[in-house]
Parts: sequence; structure tokens; C-alpha cells
Amino acid sequence: MGLATGYFTQPDHWRQEVGAGRLECPQRFDAIGERLLTCGLDTTLERRDAKSATLADLKPAHSRLHPTAPCGLFDGQREEAKADDPIPARIDSDTSINLHSWDVISLADGAAINATDVAMAGELVNAFCAVRLSRHHVTRNQAMGFCFVNNMAVAAKYALERHGLKRVATIDFDAHQGYDTEDTVSGDERILPCSFCQHSLCPAWAQASAPNLSRIPMLGYAHGMAVHELIDPAWLPRLVQHRAEAVVISAGSNDHREADIGPMALDEQDCAWTTERIKDTVQRHMQGRIVDCLAGGCALDAPAHSVQAHLRVLTDV
Repeated sequence: MGLATGYFTQPDHWRQEVGAGRLECPQRFDAIGERLLTCGLDTTLERRDAKSATLADLKPAHSRLHPTAPCGLFDGQREEAKADDPIPARIDSDTSINLHSWDVISLADGAAINATDVAMAGELVNAFCAVRLSRHHVTRNQAMGFCFVNNMAVAAKYALERHGLKRVATIDFDAHQGYDTEDTVSGDERILPCSFCQHSLCPAWAQASAPNLSRIPMLGYAHGMAVHELIDPAWLPRLVQHRAEAVVISAGSNDHREADIGPMALDEQDCAWTTERIKDTVQRHMQGRIVDCLAGGCALDAPAHSVQAHLRVLTDV
């Protein structure tokens, strides 16, 4: 029997509850778990609980004072927040914290680090991290867009600095732009960041360019074939040329036609196609190491179906 696909989770993801009606919510992860159980994928995954990351683990990706770090704003909120306080502290219109947020955040980043370790050790064929609060919108020094730390950038930097890799690629697919991933790795020739996003969801302040960036801006309501026709010539040759020793994926579903955010017209079959192209390229031309982190997708059904399609490809089911 071959190596399994790892599935890293946060056991206490419900502790970051930021109020009813929020798009980023614990129920989203329960929907994914229920979907994997219903379709039978649950039994093919090797489930592992994440271990908490430390501030030292996060520093390469977030070297400036970060408002959610225990030494910054978060410590102040810890003093003010109460376990039974129903009102979380608001950082911006999308992003809130409570007494337990740092524990959930550190587990999210710990999952990406743990997944990197097992991928490097050859314990698992690849690994998927179903975690909250650590995604691609946060900048190097500011939490925003439901995000506090970027576990994709953390994993890429960790692979380079702790495991001594020379080249890593990051691949981000979602309707939204990965501000922090690009900010963190822009100009770092060791890292090749590939992404697509809807053009209208790429704010002008975040549209920096560098020779190592490979961003595909898409028009609104772009369908799957439009994305397919651009990924093959834009990403794959550069991935082969870069010869990455590990690939970190940020797999989002706000590009799904049923998503509540981001008017793109993709579906779970497009997610599967993109995953297949990435996986095939990594296996043929690289060393096959894939660390995969759940990204955006604030509806309930669309992310669950996309994750199912994504994991079917990773697990060869």
C-alpha cells in the first residue's frame, strides 16, 4: 500500500466564534468534514491534529510587529476579553478576534509547518490542511480579510530556512488576490508564486510586480475553459523551469459559481482539473512534495464540494 494523503485539522476551530452571520465561520469546516464522510474520502485520509506554531516559526513571513501576535494588540485583547464575552474585538469590518484566537491561529500555522515536515520526511505522499484564520489576505504587518497570518508563506519560508531547500513554488487559486503571499515572496528568486484571481478583486495597492511573480488576472464571470487556457502556458512551463523542491498550494473556492463572494463561474470540476495539472507537473518534473492549505470559500456547500474534488485528485481516488 502506498503512502497516504495527510489531513491536518484544528481540533478547537470552534473556539474562534466571531458572531452570527459572519462569512468566515466554524460551520464551513463542519460542512467540509460532513462531505468527506458522506463521499467516503474520510477513510482514505490519514488524519493528524496540528501542533501549535511559535512566533519564531512565523517571523520569516511576518517579521514586522503584527497586531495578532501575543506581544502586540493581541495581548491587550487577552486582558480585556473574557471567555464568556459574546462580543469579539473588531480589527476591521471582516476580521475579529476573541480570547481564543491566538490558539486557533497558531494551530493553523502549525498545521502547515507539520505538513511540511512530513512531506520532507517522506512520511506522506502529500498533505492537506483544513484550518481557519491563516490565509492569503493578511499583509506582513496587518490582519485583514478574515486572515491573521499567512500559513502558505510560513510553510514556504520554513521549507527554505529550516529544511534547507533552494527552490519552492507557491500556487494560489481563488477569486481573490493573495496580497501577503506576493508581498512576502516578491523579489525572492528562491520562490515562484503562481496565482489567478479576478481582476476586479486585485486592489491597486496590492498589484506589485516582480520577475518571480506569475499572476493571472481574470475577467469577472470567467468560466473554467478560460482559466484552463491560461494555466497551461502561464504556470506550467515556469514551474518546470523553476525546478521547485516543494510546492505549497493555497486552494480556495471563492471562484466557484455558487460562492457568496467573487463573481467567477468555476465549479468543482475546474478545481479538480487545476489540481490534476499541478500534481502531474510536480510528479513529473519535481520531487512530488505538496503541502496544501485550505484558502477562501465563505459559502458552505461550494467549499465542501471543491475540497472533495481537490482531495480526490490528491488521493488518487
